[in-house]
Amino acid sequence: MTIPNLITVGRLFLVPLVIVMIVNARWDAAFILFVVAGVSDAIDGFLAKRCGMASELGAWLDPVADKALIVSIYIALAVVGVVPTWIVILVVARDLMIVAAVILSWLMDRPVTIAPFVISKLNTAAQIAFAALALGSRAFGVELGSVAVAAEFVVALLTLASMAAYLAFWLRHMAG
Repeated sequence: MTIPNLITVGRLFLVPLVIVMIVNARWDAAFILFVVAGVSDAIDGFLAKRCGMASELGAWLDPVADKALIVSIYIALAVVGVVPTWIVILVVARDLMIVAAVILSWLMDRPVTIAPFVISKLNTAAQIAFAALALGSRAFGVELGSVAVAAEFVVALLTLASMAAYLAFWLRHMAG
């Protein structure tokens, strides 16, 4: 168990805490915990890559922790009416599609290795920024108006583009 892996496990433990804060409308605490989770992600990534602490477990655990955080927060924010349900469905559907494609490729004896594309990194950044924006606006009492609508559009566009890129990659892999 490396230091980055311990940090990642800690991030996993933050997920239910953030959700409890959202459900209880403790926006300041939810925002702070979300920021802590984001900073911990940057720290564990830095330590793994720059300090030679990368591990196979970390390569699997880090994206699981990231997705657990993003998906859980989006669902919780939709449940309490902060973000529209359609965007949550889109975000979750993309991740489910990727997982289903990987599982199906394994079942068909054509395992595929999924590596993040530039569009998926932009998508993840937009999803995180939108979640932070939603939490921060509640924590600091700021009405976002058209900024929220624009952010939703960007997240939706990047999520669809990422979904299309992964689907095209998977279809090429399965046909090849």
